[in-house]
Amino acid sequence: MPATDLVRALAQSVHGEVESDATARALTTMDASNYRRVPQAVVAPRDAADVAETLRVCREFSTPVVARGAGTSIAGQSTGTGVVLDFTRHMRRIVGLDPSSRTAVVQPGVVLDDLRAAAAPHGLTFGPDPSTHSRCTLGGMIGNNSCGSHSVAWGTTADNLRSLRVLRYGGGEPLHIGRGLPDAPPGLDGFAAGHLALLRTGFPELPRRISGYALDALLPENGPDHARALCGSEGTLAVVTEATVRLVETPAARALAVLGYTDEAAAAEAAPGLLPYGPLTVEGMAADLVREPAGLPRGAAWLFVETGGATPAEAHDRANRILRAADALDGAVVADPAGMRTLWRIREDAAGTATRMPDGTEAWPGWEDCAVPPARLGPYLRDFRALLAGHGLHGTPYGHFGDGCIHVRIDFDLLTEQGVARFRRFSEEQADLVVAHGGSLSGEHGDGQARAELLPRMYGDDMVGLFSRFKDLWDPDGGLNPGILARPARLDENLRFAVLPGRPVDVTFGYPHDGGDFSAAVRRCVGVAKCRTATPGPDVMCPSFRATGEEAHSTRGRARLLHEMLAGEVITDGWRSTEVRDALDLCLSCKGCRTDCPVGVDMATYKAEFLHHHYRNRLRPAAHYAMGGLPRWLRTAAPLAGVLNALARIGPLAALARRLGGIDPRRGLPVLARRTFRAWARTRRAPATGETVVLWPDTFTDHLSPEVGRAAVRVLESAGRTPVLPARGVCCGLTYVSTGRLDAARAVMRRTLDLMGPATGAPVVVLEPSCAATLRTDLPELLPDDPRAAALAASVRTLARYLEEYAPDWTPPRLDRPVAGQTHCHQHAVLGDAAERRLRERAGLTGELSGGCCGLAGNFGFEKGHWDVSVACAEDQLLPAVREAEPGTELLADGFSCRTQLDQLAGRRARHLAEVLAEGLPPEAEEAPPGRAKRRRVRP
Repeated sequence: MPATDLVRALAQSVHGEVESDATARALTTMDASNYRRVPQAVVAPRDAADVAETLRVCREFSTPVVARGAGTSIAGQSTGTGVVLDFTRHMRRIVGLDPSSRTAVVQPGVVLDDLRAAAAPHGLTFGPDPSTHSRCTLGGMIGNNSCGSHSVAWGTTADNLRSLRVLRYGGGEPLHIGRGLPDAPPGLDGFAAGHLALLRTGFPELPRRISGYALDALLPENGPDHARALCGSEGTLAVVTEATVRLVETPAARALAVLGYTDEAAAAEAAPGLLPYGPLTVEGMAADLVREPAGLPRGAAWLFVETGGATPAEAHDRANRILRAADALDGAVVADPAGMRTLWRIREDAAGTATRMPDGTEAWPGWEDCAVPPARLGPYLRDFRALLAGHGLHGTPYGHFGDGCIHVRIDFDLLTEQGVARFRRFSEEQADLVVAHGGSLSGEHGDGQARAELLPRMYGDDMVGLFSRFKDLWDPDGGLNPGILARPARLDENLRFAVLPGRPVDVTFGYPHDGGDFSAAVRRCVGVAKCRTATPGPDVMCPSFRATGEEAHSTRGRARLLHEMLAGEVITDGWRSTEVRDALDLCLSCKGCRTDCPVGVDMATYKAEFLHHHYRNRLRPAAHYAMGGLPRWLRTAAPLAGVLNALARIGPLAALARRLGGIDPRRGLPVLARRTFRAWARTRRAPATGETVVLWPDTFTDHLSPEVGRAAVRVLESAGRTPVLPARGVCCGLTYVSTGRLDAARAVMRRTLDLMGPATGAPVVVLEPSCAATLRTDLPELLPDDPRAAALAASVRTLARYLEEYAPDWTPPRLDRPVAGQTHCHQHAVLGDAAERRLRERAGLTGELSGGCCGLAGNFGFEKGHWDVSVACAEDQLLPAVREAEPGTELLADGFSCRTQLDQLAGRRARHLAEVLAEGLPPEAEEAPPGRAKRRRVRP
């Protein structure tokens, strides 16, 4: 339990938030490493005075303090058992930026991309750029001495640091430290003078030596520079409250040479030979980490070599010179920004994709970033591969080949005693291998708990003893991040897996990619926090974090809470947890994380699973009955659509309906179709065309937007197909899944499979993206033992994809107009929109649809209490894109939710792509009167 006296004292002294509830503590038990430590409280300071007060109170209570940035550390140094300082909420201000001196003054919670965005108008940037640049903080980068892909050109964080303002755990005045500044802790002035020989000879010469304390920065010939010596100290010496950093000139233009090699060792041996050409990056990775080739040249490993120039031609010419000089198997130069972004995303996502081996087994950090002299990298990688094989382990190296720094995730078994023992043996031998090649145990992410115990193998006992003395001069009470770097905990202590259940949890979904194990599914989240990205872009994940800025409402935060729910230490009531329920409440079930998360965390599925257990044999929220059972309600209401629409226009009755249905009072009620799509199809005389195709009459199209179904019929008929509808009663089960009514969902799905009968394997065109995604993913994962489920899932096609695959000779009408609108989040996550893009291009529909999520997301935006987040999600990308569209722009949104959100928030009508295409077709003959034509359907 949290120490209530400590928490009370902090709350009385600090202006920022002081939190000791289970949610706050659970969210900070882990970073992106293998380690877990449970804090007593979390403090979000508003300013340096708050930090000083926190340190004072913690000193009085003998409570340790851990300074935490974005929590993406890979060695365990941003976890702790005392008080966690969270700088990301308030202390994230860029205090000043001076283009003339090329410096910026920042608080520790400033996100790197925010600093780079502020510097960009002046042609400047901050040189170090880890792959987590969209969420890592400057304070965290200083703590780890972070580097990134451009370090061959611009160095490490320490190389770009001018001065620091810091506070010590032991109290005293704030210190302003840096080269030429007089401040230093008492006793440090003569520290270097007494150990000159050891400091001059005890550190390996290589560009990525991050391990240990940078005591050589105290040598008289180097400064001394106390800021540089503190950089990389992992929060063990002092707490940074402000930093002055150096900015560098960014090239006006860039190009990317991508070079293919036979394996990563060949790529590593080629890397040093490219450095004389002055590249900005020399990054390497192997094919095992690439989900999709995405235009990569031939090879099993690649170097990404970026060049800069004053003009595009100059950057391109430099990349071409490197391409010609490289002894590569194959290569290409990419200069367009979109193509470069696509390729860089492959490299940046490696930190996540590396956590799953090609066969789907788990892989973990621990030897994530050791470094050797670049000239030794090729031989080192061959020895490293041999060491892995000797221990029966596997891993795919990638990283900063130009600096000799290698990242790798290894398939350690960290769940059993035997596996942990092998992890220790391998770590000890790996440390010896790195040292034998003249390297550093850490080349970027710090030692943390993962490697600090092994520092004597690299530096010897005398130097490690000097590290402890240096720590004591700064922090004599030992209150800052104990167990890290100096006098470290053992590398096999505090492993985060030890607290998880020893056997699989009884669950409803099949979790086919995790061996049916819900714990393994939750373990997918390794904490790289791509879901904490706040910058709008083509990705969807994570709309609720972008709306709230709160960790609990990020994909990572929810995964951490589920982890602690399974552990049962901080969150103690299992599936009944209110902490997990409240965090999942703002999950829109957009499925964005299924694709955008580098390791494929599927929070929509985890949410449905949790709700299923949480409300089992209990009364549910009204919305679960009203909107979860929407298909049934709409079928019942269809004959009375006109009457119900009229009643819904009566204010008091509409308000009563909202209240009874758990609908937000500000949300408009949808208008029921007076004539359903099925009714229209039943009475329509279909022209004799070609072969039949099953057209899925989803609930939204059938009852709420039948015009979409009618348009799709016309388009399919123009392509020479005869659309037929399956038997009445088929349903994908979407609304039951999204509300966690999984028993009902499975019953609906089984009935659907029965009704489909022999048509199960034929192509099925589904117009509503959310229903298509449910059939594609949720259906086979809820009915994994029914082969019909997999067959139906495989048969699902969007309209555009069906036309592309089965009617390739069909020519769409030429429409020639710009478009704006939304790609449905489920389509982005599950189905992809490449066919839609190509179809729009063929039809002359120009422009891009926005990414992100519309914020309505099925039942989410209708539910009471979700209005503000729903609107904020729409304002992230969709609504600005529509407002900025030129007059005459066609608004496209294939999802009913997206169209409804635009109608209710912007007063604009968007249309399904099928409607726009049908409008361009020649007019069809007048319909037959009702009752004249025979019903066409697929019979089981």
